Amino acid sequence: MTTMTAAHLAAYNLTLDLPLFLQGERTATSWFSTLVGAAFDPPKREFRRVLDGITFRVEEGDRIGIVGRNGAGKSTLLRVLTGAYQPTQGWIEESGTKQALLNISLGFNGEATVRENIFLRGTAMGLRTAQLRDLMEPVMEFAELREKANHRLKTLSSGQRMRLGFSIATAIQHDIMVMDEWIGAGDAGFIKKARERMRSRVNGAKIVILASHNFGLMKDVCNKGLLLERGKVMHAGPILETLKVYEDLLKTTAASNVEDAEAGGG
Repeated sequence: MTTMTAAHLAAYNLTLDLPLFLQGERTATSWFSTLVGAAFDPPKREFRRVLDGITFRVEEGDRIGIVGRNGAGKSTLLRVLTGAYQPTQGWIEESGTKQALLNISLGFNGEATVRENIFLRGTAMGLRTAQLRDLMEPVMEFAELREKANHRLKTLSSGQRMRLGFSIATAIQHDIMVMDEWIGAGDAGFIKKARERMRSRVNGAKIVILASHNFGLMKDVCNKGLLLERGKVMHAGPILETLKVYEDLLKTTAASNVEDAEAGGG
């Protein structure tokens, strides 16, 4: 008898330092001095800590909403969880199949045909050749691009490329979904069926990790929340509680900005 392992995802002390290139201030008196300065005064590389000791555990059935101000580290954390970035310190432990829905327009080859791009993206997602053969027609059908199968991708409109990316990314049900996009652009007919598929995939996933500024969406989808501030976990708990802490943070920040502006103007 085969025992199925429950899906889970855990992060332990995730820390990420990214390089930042800074150019020292210099004054140029002519085009020649500008040229010399650029040649002999290259930018200096410094490292900036964008994630700092993040630890959390997600069990089967959890829907985690990640919130935080711009620059707090939400998207970076998602990219570490999906393997796009390797952490400087710490590690990730997981079981179950995983799919990222972060930027559905990335990873395409403009010179390749629609059919070839389905193979390229599908292979990058870890799908086997037999699976891709079975998915080819359904993906093109859902994207409404069957008649464009042998057209080069660069001849498609941005809306058609978006439909293709979404159709590939959501073609297979996965145990763990990591996402910062919720379909919201395109023609009304496609958006309706895309949202229905998205809802189906989220409901069918064992774990969902979603970063968004949309409080209504968070309350609708998630049961737990993670608030990031300057690359650290500021709060973790039930989603409504987390959103309340986040709202208080935003109010405090807004009040502080007003006071700073008034002091500066005085």
